[in-house]
Amino acid sequence: MRLVLSIPSLEVGGAERQFAALAGGLAARGHQVLAVTLGRGGALAASLGQARLLDLGKRSRLDNARVALALAGVLRREAPHVHYAFLPSCCVPGALLAPLFPAARLVFGVRATNVAGLGAAGRLLHWLQARLSARAALVIANSNAGRADCLARGFSARRLAVVPNGIDTGRFHPDRALGAALREEWGGSPGTQLIGMVARLDPMKDHPTFLEAAALLAAKWPGVRFVCVGGGPQDYTAALRARAEGLGLAGRIVWAGERRDMERAYNALDLLCLSSAHGEGFPNALGEAMACGVPCATTRVGDAALVVGETGQAVAPGNPQELAAALDALLKRLPAQGETMGAACRARIEAAFGLERMVDATEALLLDLCAR
Repeated sequence: MRLVLSIPSLEVGGAERQFAALAGGLAARGHQVLAVTLGRGGALAASLGQARLLDLGKRSRLDNARVALALAGVLRREAPHVHYAFLPSCCVPGALLAPLFPAARLVFGVRATNVAGLGAAGRLLHWLQARLSARAALVIANSNAGRADCLARGFSARRLAVVPNGIDTGRFHPDRALGAALREEWGGSPGTQLIGMVARLDPMKDHPTFLEAAALLAAKWPGVRFVCVGGGPQDYTAALRARAEGLGLAGRIVWAGERRDMERAYNALDLLCLSSAHGEGFPNALGEAMACGVPCATTRVGDAALVVGETGQAVAPGNPQELAAALDALLKRLPAQGETMGAACRARIEAAFGLERMVDATEALLLDLCAR
């Protein structure tokens, strides 16, 4: 197949990692894959493998018309069998251009579950995506929650398919020695338990609930420390740090910022926490941590509870008491059952959410679409 895959950028993010893995995986199977970024290539460009990369150079929203024309030029020149557009900002121009290129079957990639907390531009894009969804020959959601959200927004059920995210279990695997130096840097001395929150600093991730749960745990577990891995706007970051200090967490929490060496970061942790309030589809952080043998406590957002299954804990969002109780239950099991818990986490990801399964399922859907 000749494939054009489009995405806003390849900066570090969950959807972007899945995009790069899919493009590289399909190219490795002999398909002609062109990865198109609307704005900038980004750090994940190096993960595309044999797929080609084209950056359309979008600079601002005022550049939308030029970028749409550039994308039209790409579709005319490449004559792809499939144009697979990730995220609304690629789905919308893809749908607008679709009547001009009927031979290129348009596929929408849906990665989140709702638009709560988005600005006006984001809400408009989501609305347009739904209104134009009939122009897509296929819509692939990365979660059952994403599929349900699409149905609620008016997407056609017969065009919807679910392909869960794929976790690279070769990169993400248990290796405590790999994370040892980072663990020490974060204050993980012998007898200390490290609980990590791996998420960008964004209101949808609900760090305040994590911080309140951390304060409850800190009062009960003197040996527990906390790490927040992820970057965000300066003002919001400062507000979160101030909140942590107000909760008495100064000296017990590390703000690690954005990191590229996530295989080291996960292997430095004893537990992972996800406190998202909304908007998740398939949270990559859960799958990656579990592949490294790290048990997880999460809120029931998107397919998070499905990902952890019986290996972890899932609670209602926005409830720090429940989240603290879930983490407390996992902490109590670690001394005697830690190795067994980690093995169960790893086995679940290998069995249900491996990277090759994601590429296999996507390839099969695209081949079937071309055959039809």
